[in-house]
Amino acid sequence: MKDVVSRCPIEETMRVLSGRWPTLLLYYLKDGTKRFSDLRRDNPTVSHRILTLELRKLEEAGIVRRTARPGYPLRVDYDLTAPGRRLVPLVDALGAWWERTEDDRTGRSPASDVNLDTAA
Repeated sequence: MKDVVSRCPIEETMRVLSGRWPTLLLYYLKDGTKRFSDLRRDNPTVSHRILTLELRKLEEAGIVRRTARPGYPLRVDYDLTAPGRRLVPLVDALGAWWERTEDDRTGRSPASDVNLDTAA
């Protein structure tokens, strides 16, 4: 992982959430606990290695909690911590922003009238 240059909160956040997978993982975990295999099924183009690295990064940042259950085969569950759950409205707002941007580009009317000013 690259070093943080300015210690700005935005830079710190982007260091953790940058890339293709972290925000998608937040999106898929927002509905509750999932196993590693569930996350692979939700994201079929992510490799086992990359998914592992991204989950570890989110775990180290305190956004995701990993719970290993005893037994064979080993069962590992992932869920959002309290700080991770606080990110969910931001991820939802990004999705709503994109939908509205798509509607603006294509000339379609918005599916829902989401007020992004109040989403945070």
